[in-house]
Amino acid sequence: MKLYNYFRSSASFRVRIALALKGISYEYLPVHLAKGEHRQPDYAGIAADGLVPLLELPDGTRLSQSMAIIEFLDETHPEPRLLPADALSRARVRALAQTVACEIHPINNLRVLKYLSGVLKVEEEAKNTWYRHWVRTGLEAFERQLAQQPQSRFCFGETPTLADCCLVPQIFNARRFATPLDGLPRTMAAFDAAMALSAFQQAQPSACPDAED
Repeated sequence: MKLYNYFRSSASFRVRIALALKGISYEYLPVHLAKGEHRQPDYAGIAADGLVPLLELPDGTRLSQSMAIIEFLDETHPEPRLLPADALSRARVRALAQTVACEIHPINNLRVLKYLSGVLKVEEEAKNTWYRHWVRTGLEAFERQLAQQPQSRFCFGETPTLADCCLVPQIFNARRFATPLDGLPRTMAAFDAAMALSAFQQAQPSACPDAED
């Protein structure tokens, strides 16, 4: 397998976590989003949406979108499971994951922030205030969801799930922008439990071959 990704991309980070948890080896192919490499013809020719991550299977088939990629990996490499076996639990995990992937991430990713500053000429601190507001709002909703569930080590249950794959990269990004993370006890406990595992450690941005300060 080949994984096209950017070390700071939270969507790429999610997939790296899933691959590490499942012990799947892959070739790491960096695409530097901040330098616009995803818009170059070579990459645009293989990635229809021009985004990362992009997973290329051994037969040349390419898959985009982190959530679709992770669910594909879970179906083709079912151990350890990232989505529970029963339908209700799967729905709970997907709801948590989508709180991050669909509610928080889309309005705070790199291209949105660059549009705010580059096109709309939003000042740096105002842009960062925008980021922190929406991340904090989303994480508070995440915390409320966790509070409605039985106490558990991870986001849902005693092993990592798709929800943890989404939460951990979002917390990394939140910390980069100095987002307040106080008052989120269940959320941060799940984050700490995940980061105690080697799979999450080896997938983090600083461990990537294209990592920068």
